[in-house]
Amino acid sequence: MQNNTPSPQAPQHDSDEIDLLALLGALIDGKWIIIGFTLVFAVIGVAYALLATPIYQANALIQIEEKSGGGLSAFSEVGEMFGATSKAVTEIELLKSRAVVGQTVRNLKLDITVKPNYFPVLGQWIARRFTPTEQQPVAAPWLGLNSYNWGGEQLDVFQLEVPADYLAKPLTLVVGENQTFGLYSEGENLLVEGNVGEQVVQGGFKIQIQTLMANPGAEFTLIKSRELNTTLSYQEQIEATERGRDSGIVALALQSPEPEHATRVLDEVSKLYVRQNVERNSAEAAQSLEFLKQQLPQVRKELERYEQALNDYQTSSKSVDISIETQAVLDQIVEIDTLISEQNLKRAEMERRFTRQHPSYQALLDQMEQLKRQKDELTSKVEGLPETQQELLRLTRDVQVTTEVYTALLNRSQELDVMRAGTVGNVRIIDNADVNIVQPVKPQKALIAFIATLMGGIIGVAVVLLRHAMNRGVEDPDVIEQLGLPVYASIPFSKDQEVVENIAKGKRQAAPNANSLLLAISNPADLAIESLRSLRTSLHFARLESKNNIMMISGPSPGVGKSFVSANLAAIMAQAGQKVLLIDADMRKGYIHKMFRQAPENGLSELLSTRITSADTIYKTELDNLHLIPRGQIPPNPSELLMHANFSSFLDNVKDEYDTIIIDTPPVLAVTDASIVGRQVGMSLIVTRFGLNSAKEIEVTKRRFEQNDIQLKGAIFNAVVKKASSYGAYGYGNYGYYNYEYKSDKS
Repeated sequence: MQNNTPSPQAPQHDSDEIDLLALLGALIDGKWIIIGFTLVFAVIGVAYALLATPIYQANALIQIEEKSGGGLSAFSEVGEMFGATSKAVTEIELLKSRAVVGQTVRNLKLDITVKPNYFPVLGQWIARRFTPTEQQPVAAPWLGLNSYNWGGEQLDVFQLEVPADYLAKPLTLVVGENQTFGLYSEGENLLVEGNVGEQVVQGGFKIQIQTLMANPGAEFTLIKSRELNTTLSYQEQIEATERGRDSGIVALALQSPEPEHATRVLDEVSKLYVRQNVERNSAEAAQSLEFLKQQLPQVRKELERYEQALNDYQTSSKSVDISIETQAVLDQIVEIDTLISEQNLKRAEMERRFTRQHPSYQALLDQMEQLKRQKDELTSKVEGLPETQQELLRLTRDVQVTTEVYTALLNRSQELDVMRAGTVGNVRIIDNADVNIVQPVKPQKALIAFIATLMGGIIGVAVVLLRHAMNRGVEDPDVIEQLGLPVYASIPFSKDQEVVENIAKGKRQAAPNANSLLLAISNPADLAIESLRSLRTSLHFARLESKNNIMMISGPSPGVGKSFVSANLAAIMAQAGQKVLLIDADMRKGYIHKMFRQAPENGLSELLSTRITSADTIYKTELDNLHLIPRGQIPPNPSELLMHANFSSFLDNVKDEYDTIIIDTPPVLAVTDASIVGRQVGMSLIVTRFGLNSAKEIEVTKRRFEQNDIQLKGAIFNAVVKKASSYGAYGYGNYGYYNYEYKSDKS
């Protein structure tokens, strides 16, 4: 009769719902995974902190003082306009410029890289712990591995030039006997060989080794880099920052595994920067001096011309003196003309620095206009004087004004000459480069160990939560009952059960003196067997309404433990005095015969193909009331054999001879055998495994039976594990299709 009652749906949960108790339980269940990841990462972190090469930081301090204004001292107002505080940002860029860093690279030969060849992982750590002595300056090779450096080795390359094709490529220097060496390419081709201290020129290579102290056979890697690339690299490595806003204090820092190297580089950069600053300031004085030297000859010629004109006039007019009134006007005019001449010099200087629209330049023009107006007023007074006095005043004025200007220019040129020779610059080194060799800046061992341990814990938690999120298997029997399937028994997981199943499946060899492979016989007190006894009692009352005494046990998927349940349930029923027939209807992969130590031949497949009779098929077991029909040889058409009338006829013939017949069938979602057998039985049960079968999978199984007009009586929840995460809400995703590969065994 077709059952039209709609099947209950799996409980629906909001996809956004987060069960904190379930997550906490999952973390408790996965505590060993979390502890394992934490310990592994902690060990890795500690090992790295101990083995990593220490990095030291050299520090230097430079002060940028207020920059004095350049130009002519007589022009103090314009000098104040030019004088400004040097911005630290600008000075930092100058300090890290290629002019400074590039010269440092050239002076210290930083474009030549020397790397000792250490034993992998531990070699450098071992070398750092070697203390050279006078008797043993270099560590002896370990285990005869003389190609590696073990501590105390030194190599100082005074000169290295290579062809363009070998720039930035690693070359191998091999130490020879008696202070000799050989230089090899990556392909181990000998390029150069020579003696320490001698310059060797060969094949486009030029090399001179200044110092070499190492065991014969030891190897070093030499790299000749392009100067520009090395300069750019050090520009990035050197840190320059201002301490405090507008403080003018610049801190320099450079990190390196070699403290002496870092100190040497910073010292050289600091000295070159100070020298460049001095040269830059002296260049301003030299520039002003050059301008004055250009003006001095012209002013001198004008002075000589004016003096000659005055003498000629006095001789021709026989006038040697000017009146007191004219002298007063002359003094004023000379003063104004001197100022005008100075302003003209200022204007010439400013035209070299600013445009004509600059506010300072426009202000200077305004001052010159005022002086010209004052001069015009005095000129109007002069016009009232006698002509002789006017001419004498004009000529005397030209001489005095030119003399004043010439004297001022001459004095200033001498000042600038002295200034250029004694320029000290506006920056100075406060602290020379130094490094703390006791406490390296990297690695920070405690921090690395802590972070590694923390990362291990985080990754462990993430793995556990990911497993929990990916595990859609049912872990609560209530979920199965909400699908409309009563749970007749929850069988706890048994380690003995796992051992027996592995032996039966051929994954493990049984001991020669091993007891029965039936857990109900070998360990009848096991909790799993106690649960099966409870199942036996429940089934006793449930079968009262069944149409016959035949029971089928199937499952949604392989590996749920249905064969274990079938065999041990049959055993405890037989122990209770019932006469039981156990049939292995899984003619593809059935292994119940192994649990009874029987051969698979002469079983169900031969019976259904009428090659043998039922009397030849039914085997006695170690229990008097329990008989077994093994699967038989694997047939090519198991489903067709079960659909044949021979199967129905056989069941009709034997059902009256036994109190209970238990049929173990293949998974229903894998093949159709269970659906065929289910029509012949009075009770159908499925076995689901804890954490393996999802709610959707169980629902699809139930629907598959209903589509074939087979009513499932209930479910058996197998291999239940006590887990903290098994409590709380459960959400199960839609799995779609469930198809399992179920190939036949050949044994």
